Amino acid sequence: MIISMNYKPFFLDTETTGTENKDRLTQVAYSYAPVSKANSTVELFKPPVPITVASMAVTHITNKMVADKEPFQSSSIYDALKTELEKPETIMVAHNARFDIDMLEREGLSVPRHIDTLRVARYLDPQGKIESYRLQNLRYLLDLDADITETVQAHDAFGDIVVLEKLFDRLFAKMQKQMDGADETAVLDEMMAISLRPSLIHSFNFGKHMGKTIADVAGEDRGYLEWLLKQKKENPTDEEDWIFTLEKYLT
Repeated sequence: MIISMNYKPFFLDTETTGTENKDRLTQVAYSYAPVSKANSTVELFKPPVPITVASMAVTHITNKMVADKEPFQSSSIYDALKTELEKPETIMVAHNARFDIDMLEREGLSVPRHIDTLRVARYLDPQGKIESYRLQNLRYLLDLDADITETVQAHDAFGDIVVLEKLFDRLFAKMQKQMDGADETAVLDEMMAISLRPSLIHSFNFGKHMGKTIADVAGEDRGYLEWLLKQKKENPTDEEDWIFTLEKYLT
C-alpha cells in the first residue's frame, strides 16, 4: 500500500451506455486501498439514454438490469462520491482517466486531482514495446493476477478497480525506482503531472496499419493519418492522446 502524508489514491472505474458524446454512466465502482468487496462501493444506475447494444456486449449491463435503478445524480452515491473527490488528499486513479472524468463531468462532478495509469504506463515505456495499453492487456502482460485474491471479471467496474490497484502499485514502484527512490508524495506528484499531459502513441493496434509505428505510416500513408485525425476530432472524448499524436506527425 502506498503511504503518503499528503495524498490518498482513490481507485475508480465507470461503465457507460456507450462512448459517444451523448452517453452516460450505468455503473460506478470506487475504493481507497486496499480494494476489496468489503470496502468498495459498486452500484448500477438508470441512465437518461438507452444502453447501446455494443456497450451491452462488452459490459453485460442491459437496459432491463437498470430499469428500476436510481438515476446517478439523485442517488446517495452521487453525494458520497462528490465528497470523496473534493477532499484535498484524494487522488482519483483511473485507467484512461480522461474518459471517466468526462463521464463524471457530464453528471456535474469535478475531479481536482487524478492519475491516469494508461498515460503513466505509456510514459514508462518510451520505446513503445508494449503492443496495447488496455487494462486487461496489461493485467496479463504484467501477470497482475498473481497478486489478486478477489474474483474479478473484465469490463465490470469492480473487477476493473481490483486490477487497477495492482497496476497502479506496479507503476508506482517503477516510477519510484526511476526517480532514485524519491518519497511517496514526490512520486505521486510526478504521476499526476504525467497524467495531465497528452501522451505520444507509438504504434497502431487497430485498422489496416495494425502493428506499424505511427512514424512509418506518416511516411507511407499520410492521407490515412489525416482521415483518422478528422474522425478523432469529430468525437474528441477520450481522444486527446490520438489527436496530440496525429497532429505531431502531420506537422
